[in-house]
Parts: sequence; structure tokens; C-alpha cells
Amino acid sequence: MSNSTLHNALKDTPPPDWTRRPNAKDGVRAQARELRTEGLAYHEIAARLGVSKSSVSLWVRDMPTPERLTYEQRRKRAADGADRYWAIEREVRRTRRAGEVSAAAAEIGKLSDREILIAGAIAYWCEGAKAKPSRRLDRVVFINSDAALIMFFLRFLSAAGVSPDDFVLRVYIHENADAQAAQQYWLDLTGTRPDQFRRPVLKRHNPKTVRTNVGERYHGCLRVDVLRSAALYRRIEGWVAAATASCTVSAA
Repeated sequence: MSNSTLHNALKDTPPPDWTRRPNAKDGVRAQARELRTEGLAYHEIAARLGVSKSSVSLWVRDMPTPERLTYEQRRKRAADGADRYWAIEREVRRTRRAGEVSAAAAEIGKLSDREILIAGAIAYWCEGAKAKPSRRLDRVVFINSDAALIMFFLRFLSAAGVSPDDFVLRVYIHENADAQAAQQYWLDLTGTRPDQFRRPVLKRHNPKTVRTNVGERYHGCLRVDVLRSAALYRRIEGWVAAATASCTVSAA
């Protein structure tokens, strides 16, 4: 039997189910129809699914046109869509960020005492008190609200040979916060003695200022003064000068 004879004999016979292949976009088509029932327009469905507007039209053209939504309904639908997106995307970004942070931490590894001195000196030069031409200050004073940075600075002082007995500490905090609880927090964190703490300094509250550093997690700033630290200050100045020597820009 020739192919033409076979073709003419079978042209009105539907192909068996086992020969049918699923369309690669059957799942997307089903999503498009579902979104259409929710009242989304063609361009919204196309943007949501990442397909062309013509494809959406082909998939849903047999469906009735949804009723036109009010402005408030459109705003609510857009907000709900954004919430659904960020419920997934926020976790994806959090996981990616955690991975990047872990990888960066692995690059550093354990610090030697020399590296602690270099990093600590730079940290002090960024956040600590420094001498100025109009005001000579040859002593070490460091203040910060970041607990991890405070603990690193204390580790730096230990690597520099400073005794923990040479610390004097003071909490700086807003007057409407719990100063005693904040001082206890820093006392527990640093492992220092209560007699090393001076009376907290209270910052006057401005009702017009919208503050976000409130609640139980707000502990103010901790100031660390190192007694008899003129020599240490000059050492820090020298460490910083050595670390930045190759980066110094000469005046034109």
C-alpha cells in the first residue's frame, strides 16, 4: 500500500492518545486562565507569567471579559501581588545574603595578633577620638553602639597589651530609655566590673524626631576610655600611618 493510499484512508481518523505529546506551555496556559478568572488584564497576565500578550490572548480569548475593577480593588490586588512576590523573594535574598556573608568570612579566617592590631587601629581611626591641631588629645577614647565592634575593640586592646583594669566605661543613651538595663547589658557583654562604669549620660529626647532605635534591643552607645593611654594613642597613630602609607595622596 502506498503512503498516499494510507493517508487517504486514515485522514478522518483521530490519532490515538499515546501519540499525543504535552505542550511545553500547557502549565503556563492553565495559569493564564486562572489569572484571567481573577480579573487580570492581558498585559498583567503577560507580565506575571513572562509571556507575550498575544499568547495570553490566544489562551483566554474564549473566556468572558471580567468586570472592570474599581481603583481600590486594583490597588488591593496590586498590593496582594507584591506581598506574594516578596514572601518568596525575601527568603531567596536572605539565603543568598547569608551565603555571601559566610563565604566572605571564610576568606578571612582566624586573625593573627598582628592583623588584629592593624584592623583595630583602622577601626579606632574611623570611630575613636583623635587629636586635632586646635585640640591636642593623646588618649584613647572609643564609642560605638555596635556590640560586635565594641568586643573587637576590647580584643584589640588586649592584643596591644592593655589590661582590662585600665578600662573606664560609660553608657550614652536617650533619657526615655532604660539606662540601668542598658548598663547591665554592656556590663554582661564586656565582662567588666560594675565599678568601672561611670554614671550614664542621658541624651535629651526630642518628640519631633522619629526614632527607630527603640525597644528592648536598644542599648545606647558604650564609651570606652583607656587610662594612661597616651603611649597607646601614639602607637595607634603609627600603625595607621604604616597601614595607609602606600595609599597616601600627595598634595599637588
